[in-house]
Amino acid sequence: MYHSLTYRVPYADTDQMGVVYHANYLVYFERSRTEMLRTAGLTYRELEQGGLFLAVTRAVCNYRRSAGYDDLLEIRSRVSEIRRASLSISSEVYRDAELLVDGCITLAAIDRQHKPLRLPEFFLTAIRPGLDSALVRSST
Repeated sequence: MYHSLTYRVPYADTDQMGVVYHANYLVYFERSRTEMLRTAGLTYRELEQGGLFLAVTRAVCNYRRSAGYDDLLEIRSRVSEIRRASLSISSEVYRDAELLVDGCITLAAIDRQHKPLRLPEFFLTAIRPGLDSALVRSST
């Protein structure tokens, strides 16, 4: 499943040097993956009400170039790996055609008691159709 999110950098996202504070890229990854799942019909609220929680177990972020205030960014995310009780979502941040940042977040499926949980079939069914289809887009 692929997703693209357009995001304009507000002043609040930048540091004293006028560039995006490094930790905010992980927030950008989260925004994109949240909307990607929503597009597949899966909202975190509904998943959690049903007893399925997705906990971040690994976060990798590779910084190549800086983004700054008022830059229009495209955050692209895709499911890069599905395992029995986890999935990985790779993300890339672009300004125009220039790759600024890329990374990967691994999410473990857990229950209310924080015990590992197999990814349910309804979840897999929702994300599998988009694995090879065209890029899904939204903006905020």
